[in-house]
Amino acid sequence: MSVRATARLRAEPDGRGGTVLPVLVSDGPLALRRTRSPRAAYARVTVVGAMSAPLNGDRLAIGADVADGARLTVDSAAATVALPGPRADTGPSTYGLDLTAGEGAVLHWLPEQLVSAHGSDLHQTTRVRLAPTARLLLREEQILGRHGEPTGALTTRLTVHRAGRPLLDQQLAYGPGAPGGWDGAAVLGSHRAVGQLLIVDPVLEDAPLPARLLGPTAALTPLAGPAVLVTAVAADARLLRGILDGAMRELLDGLKAEHDTG
Repeated sequence: MSVRATARLRAEPDGRGGTVLPVLVSDGPLALRRTRSPRAAYARVTVVGAMSAPLNGDRLAIGADVADGARLTVDSAAATVALPGPRADTGPSTYGLDLTAGEGAVLHWLPEQLVSAHGSDLHQTTRVRLAPTARLLLREEQILGRHGEPTGALTTRLTVHRAGRPLLDQQLAYGPGAPGGWDGAAVLGSHRAVGQLLIVDPVLEDAPLPARLLGPTAALTPLAGPAVLVTAVAADARLLRGILDGAMRELLDGLKAEHDTG
């Protein structure tokens, strides 16, 4: 039997410079846990997989609302592994993320990797709505197949609106059923790890970053708004994380300097 589950959380300022979580609702395989944040002003939530999911046919979703002035980090305890499930006639699974950040809010969305196992079929959508002064740090990583196996079918779509206007709308598809050439030399070649790092910060309106390469398999692209997108490919999950972590440190250090002098 397929699983339907929706987990929800809301972060609000506590009036003392910190952030509280008045709503934290787990459901099915999506267990949300309060965890200690290394930054006092931030609340932190860790997504813990309570069972194997998503299997083909499952419908999973997480909704996160960061109120005006709140600061929230969401991560996960382990990678999410899309699996084929016991039946072949259940259709694809879906995993929807609906994220909202209000005025002056900060959202760091930093899950572990999404692994597309052979025989799985997953459609993941991430929708983000930001107020004009909200800040966002979002990381997505897709690993195409477990060790020594081909990838499953995976489609991901990331849409971001800021102040009600489109900032980014990106769709990627891999594996069986994807448009031809996705694994060709001009796209992924032999690489099986793909990642994106998106940073949205109002200070980038006055200090935009130029487009540039970040090594042989990664690039930084400024968006038409106060945002930059880092895209990277790598041979495996470890190398991909190293590329994205290096870019994250560099970009966040630069933004901190801009905030300190602003």
